[in-house]
Amino acid sequence: MREIRSRIKSVNDIMKITNAMYLISSSKMKHAKQRLDDTEPYFYTLQNTIAHILKHTPHTSNLYFHRRDEIPNEKRKKGYIVITGDKGLAGAYNHNVLKLTEQEIAKGGEIKLFIIGQVGRMYFARKGIPYEAYFQYTAQNPSMYRAREISELILSKFLSEELDDVYVVYTDMISSMKEEAKLLQILPFRRERFENLHSGKHREIHHTATFDPSPEIVMENLVPNYAKGLIYGTMVEAFASEQHARMMAMDSATKSAKDMIQELNLAYNRARQAAITQEITEIVSGAKSQHKK
Repeated sequence: MREIRSRIKSVNDIMKITNAMYLISSSKMKHAKQRLDDTEPYFYTLQNTIAHILKHTPHTSNLYFHRRDEIPNEKRKKGYIVITGDKGLAGAYNHNVLKLTEQEIAKGGEIKLFIIGQVGRMYFARKGIPYEAYFQYTAQNPSMYRAREISELILSKFLSEELDDVYVVYTDMISSMKEEAKLLQILPFRRERFENLHSGKHREIHHTATFDPSPEIVMENLVPNYAKGLIYGTMVEAFASEQHARMMAMDSATKSAKDMIQELNLAYNRARQAAITQEITEIVSGAKSQHKK
């Protein structure tokens, strides 16, 4: 009975921790989504402006749109920004991202990894897979400053032809019940991405515009900012997905703890009843033996 009481106390303590972690993750997820919603109008305007330039000045060229199709797949220099968490206890969140990354690495090419998150860094170090850069503390604190730092590094490597393709492997929260690991190509930009932006919140906002000193110079300033916005968006989405995954894991752990406590209470009551029955039996047996004497 003492062992069961001790076990019940331990499970109760764990249940308090998992419930607290659920509430903390819920709060962090809401704040992350709010930050993303606050910055979306700015980046949608950037996206629509780029689409407007490409539509009305189709002759405009930009180095960030150069696909380098002449390079075969096995010789292409591919960069992957891998966004994982800094800690576990989030279900299959980290596992799904790392699994998708390994699938992409297996496709070939010269691979360079840019790691966000302690879990990803430790995983690839353990596997003996080298990485180009590790951005410390970024996973738990996505900010525009950190996104700019990452985008400047990636863009400079693309312009110097150290990278031919750049992708982000992150987790997208599809709904309140599901998140999924995804692969998003950052560079080179594709003109098709900016087509059909004339409805909903992506609607065209520029009817007539003059670009000074030229559309090319304007694009040189807009595209790096847009790349920064894409990276920031994936970082915040991944952070929100991690918190959501941790919420679900902690909710499941709390429910399991409640079920375990219920089972332990039943076991404790049975043990107590057995102890009482044993005491009554001993008392009755003692009384009978005294009566016979």
